[in-house]
Amino acid sequence: MTYTVYINPKRILGQSSPMLYGHFIEHFHRQIYDGIYDPQNPLSDADGFREDIMDAMRKIRIPILRWPGGCFVSSYHWKKAVGPERTPFFDKAWRVEDPNTFGTDEYIRLCRKLSCEPYICTNAGTGTPEEMSDWVEYCNLDHEGSYAKQRIANGYKTPHKVKYWSIGNENYGSWEIGAKSADEWGRLVKESAKMMKHVDPEIELSAAALPDIDWNINLLKNCSAYLDWISLHGYWDMVPEQNHLADYEQCMAFTHQIDRAVQDVRGILTALHLEKKIKIAFDEWNLRSWHHPKVHTIQQGIHKKDYLDPRDKNDDNSSYTMADAVFTACFLNAMNRNCDIVGMANFAPILNTRGCIYSHKNGIVLRSSYHVFDLYVNYLGNTVIDLWSENKTPEITVKHKNGEAIPVRQLDILATKWDNKPGMSIAAVNKHRTDSQTINFCMETDGRSFHAVRYSICGKTENSYNDIDRQEVSIETAVLGTCDRQLTLELPPHSVHVIQLL
Repeated sequence: MTYTVYINPKRILGQSSPMLYGHFIEHFHRQIYDGIYDPQNPLSDADGFREDIMDAMRKIRIPILRWPGGCFVSSYHWKKAVGPERTPFFDKAWRVEDPNTFGTDEYIRLCRKLSCEPYICTNAGTGTPEEMSDWVEYCNLDHEGSYAKQRIANGYKTPHKVKYWSIGNENYGSWEIGAKSADEWGRLVKESAKMMKHVDPEIELSAAALPDIDWNINLLKNCSAYLDWISLHGYWDMVPEQNHLADYEQCMAFTHQIDRAVQDVRGILTALHLEKKIKIAFDEWNLRSWHHPKVHTIQQGIHKKDYLDPRDKNDDNSSYTMADAVFTACFLNAMNRNCDIVGMANFAPILNTRGCIYSHKNGIVLRSSYHVFDLYVNYLGNTVIDLWSENKTPEITVKHKNGEAIPVRQLDILATKWDNKPGMSIAAVNKHRTDSQTINFCMETDGRSFHAVRYSICGKTENSYNDIDRQEVSIETAVLGTCDRQLTLELPPHSVHVIQLL
């Protein structure tokens, strides 16, 4: 049965920020060292950064890169990782030695090479408001004070001018070093924000939150005058202790109410009349959590084979299938639909672990989720427009990982246009594991004809993946020809598409 969708480009729902396609990198496993920063590798440039990885990052035009954590940041002291003398330290979050050779200046240099905004997450675990504000001094002051002078002495006369800062990571969680109660958090964020904005009033501040009424009320009651953002995190397939990954249909169950956390926090902001002042930064998200057993538990692993070696399972490329691509597209669609309140999102991480890019000593692999970012960044519009149907959206019933049967919409469709050129661009996802779906798009075009091109991601099976010697998932292009008011397409199962009408 054909499903009909009506699109009216004159009905604008909102302007989408390019920062919805942001990314994140942390000092965990091979993200930094033996990852993007690998001075001994012949593929690296003079500053030690892997050229092939940076080229892949540039292709998806990373708008903003969050760093250094993550849980790592809650025992990280930035002052020990600037200047010529670097002392290794034991990272108590991940229980490894960090050489401190990649610090603030190296991170800023990376962001400049990528032409992206830096977004620094500060230590609100073992750190202090003074330490956080000193970091702003180092990065943003012209020459005043000892920390700006230290930056100049380190070879950076021009301030780094970091605009985006986050106070803390997941400080509400028992797993976080320096976890806080709701009352403690409100006071700490207020004093930290106060000092940071005294250093540079032009910075934009976020603080760790979650879709919880008590936590957010305490935070906003104390700190709303200082905050520009409220930070949310989300991982749906939680596998920190046991690496039992959800199968395709279980992953589709996770797409049910994928934006529930956004809606909950939107309600709180609206109730407090803050929805026009504070936006949501979904600054850590991915389908699957990182696997790191016996670290965030009371009973710690004793031997490295119990707590360190299992992290290599994150780099099994066969884990990253069409399920990851479809989920990623559904999440990005949801954030675009909420673009009036969500202004930033950061895929976690960009590289290795659960990243959309995998690196090895001789090159890289682009996982399925990478191609979704390629589609959305390079082919989708930046203005969200209205669409509707007179028919009920087809549904599929899938089994959640907890065993519950969940009805899920089979299709996820987003309509956009550009603010600087004519035309439309439609993102369309078919979640069904085995069945195609025909869609008839009916568009208000004012009598104009369009040239239609479809860009598609569709593996041969739902378990298709890419690896060093395997290329099963990529973007395929199909020229559809000229259309005016109607376009009928068949979407294969487990597929993601962007249709451009120019």
